Amino acid sequence: MSAVDPSVVFNRAIAEHIEVIASLRGQETLLQRIAEEITRAIFSGHKVLWCGNGGSAADSQHLAAELMGRFRRERCGLASAALTTDTSILTAVANDYGYERVFQRQVEALCNQGDVVVGISTSGSSKNVCAALESGRRMGAFTVAFTGESGGTMAGIAHVALRIRSKDTARIQEAHILCGHMICDWVEQCVCEREPAASISLG
Repeated sequence: MSAVDPSVVFNRAIAEHIEVIASLRGQETLLQRIAEEITRAIFSGHKVLWCGNGGSAADSQHLAAELMGRFRRERCGLASAALTTDTSILTAVANDYGYERVFQRQVEALCNQGDVVVGISTSGSSKNVCAALESGRRMGAFTVAFTGESGGTMAGIAHVALRIRSKDTARIQEAHILCGHMICDWVEQCVCEREPAASISLG
């Protein structure tokens, strides 16, 4: 039998999770702004690019898929892509230029003025995510940082920074995905309200 105390592992995690999630109530205005900027981009024929490392790479892929595929409702596909999935470009750029440029190079190639670039990092200081945000902002994209409590370097680069009030990686990641789901829900509702026009303009 394990000597691990389940009340410590499970109850503590649940209590910490609830506390961090409850703190998001103070960030509703910021979440709304992010959702509105993504909606604006989608309706004007632009796209959303997501990037991050490790668990944040998984979150990038997850949230990109929610928009391109479907979150809750039937509607047209939305232009959204994760920069974490193409192993050929990731390994080529890492080999030729260094890992710090694996997302930046893709932003340089794919990003247009009016797009949205979302960087996800629990520390807020992932160099390759910072570089992607810097390039996106320079190219005229609206830039968003999903970070932990400190905001890290990314908070000073992006137009807006969603700072989760925790220093624990797991709790930050749990809050990031909830925030991403809420943003996707907002965008999807807006799209469904004008589905005929959106279907025509987005193909």
